[in-house]
Amino acid sequence: MSRTRRIRIAVSAAVTVASVLSATPALAAAPAQAETQAEGRGRGPGLKNCTQTACHFDVAPGTYDVRVLLGGDTAASTGIAAETRRTLLPETATAAGERVARSFTVNVRTPEGEPTGPAGTAGLDLVLGGTAPALADIRVTPARHARQIFLVGDSTVCDQPGDPYSGWGQQLPQYLRKGLSVANYADSGESTVSYLANPALFATVQPLIRQGDLVLIQLAHNDKQTDEPTYRANLETLVAGVRDKGGRPVLVTPIVRRWFNADGTLNNGTALLVNGLGVDHPAVTRSVAETHDVPLIDLTAQTKALVESLGVEGSKALYLYNEKRDNTHTSVRGATAYADLVRDELIAQRLVPKGLMR
Repeated sequence: MSRTRRIRIAVSAAVTVASVLSATPALAAAPAQAETQAEGRGRGPGLKNCTQTACHFDVAPGTYDVRVLLGGDTAASTGIAAETRRTLLPETATAAGERVARSFTVNVRTPEGEPTGPAGTAGLDLVLGGTAPALADIRVTPARHARQIFLVGDSTVCDQPGDPYSGWGQQLPQYLRKGLSVANYADSGESTVSYLANPALFATVQPLIRQGDLVLIQLAHNDKQTDEPTYRANLETLVAGVRDKGGRPVLVTPIVRRWFNADGTLNNGTALLVNGLGVDHPAVTRSVAETHDVPLIDLTAQTKALVESLGVEGSKALYLYNEKRDNTHTSVRGATAYADLVRDELIAQRLVPKGLMR
């Protein structure tokens, strides 16, 4: 399947899932009924922790494997989100009487969303969504050998707390299988300067990095007054800090802003992240990646191509233009499409084994 077709399918599915997860989900099977539907696979510890629309597990911060058995006596379609609106499982259809097992790994932390945001609810919270959700069984266990992808970024990456906003890091977990989780430490409003200065940010992330963990770094949108030497030095500091802990830094150029020229192309300033001081953030990021032999995901180039291919009208749905006249922050549709681009690069550059990605 071509990348363009897969993105369109993913985007279409994201609209359906998001519209349900952001509202009250349709009724799932009641817990007692769901236990019966498990058909001898064991009651497990999970269903007693679930209502018709959600599950809560009193677990400490850490990384957990979740195994769900989806389906019921009638046709169903179930999606699962966790914590602060993270999409963990895209909507999955089951025929009447069918049971489908799915597994994923989830990061539980405090605060559960943005690092400088509210603490959120202790433990692990899962929300059942989809057009007709049905949960037959669930089991949550500590993840003993999971790998992590840490995200360092701004509001276009972070776990956004409320509709209609969504960062691409919030949608990335749905593409990961059991054994790989996303720890999203992106935070709204952060620049390279503030991310290094705030003790709740890189100083908190760095000690958590283990040997071989990936750390994706996308910071630029808020570096409006950062000069080029400082911006370059800050990226180099982040790269060195990740490597000091045995992690694998990956530089990500920023997603484009949706600002068009009259000829239907994106403008070379605001849209392509050239700040008021003339600093071309994507170009500097590419240069740092080359100089220090760091893998690069050129999300600027890829999102530019996608936005321009959709045109002035078609690209509005990727951003919050229709809701907020916002051409910087993405909708669930846009965040999902951009997360799909990141997924492709993680596989293509062999940064993550293909078997750990959906």
